Amino acid sequence: MSEPVHQAADVPQPPVQVEAIRSALAQVAPDFLPRFDEARVAAMAKARLSVSATPLRNSVQGWAEAAIARRSGTSARLRDLEARAARATSLDEARTIAAESSRIRRRAAVEVGLREADVR
Repeated sequence: MSEPVHQAADVPQPPVQVEAIRSALAQVAPDFLPRFDEARVAAMAKARLSVSATPLRNSVQGWAEAAIARRSGTSARLRDLEARAARATSLDEARTIAAESSRIRRRAAVEVGLREADVR
């Protein structure tokens, strides 16, 4: 993975807008850009075919990854969980890993305004 140009603290969480997210990713997680650009092109094609903005909205919303990438510790933890999931040998272990990974992604979605915080 290439080094980020800026530290996460230097880059505020971008609004849920294509260019703002792309700019933030370029600064904190440049390795994500090819995947982001591919997803954007595919979403544009789907939007044109369906004459709907929904594919674009869904694609942009899927990039709550920017909220994760901005925090190196959180990003590293998620990568560790993904690696552990690939080696999990029991269903209980896989469930525990999936639950923590889900919590990280849910917090990121709340941070970027894609979900409301769970009130429990």
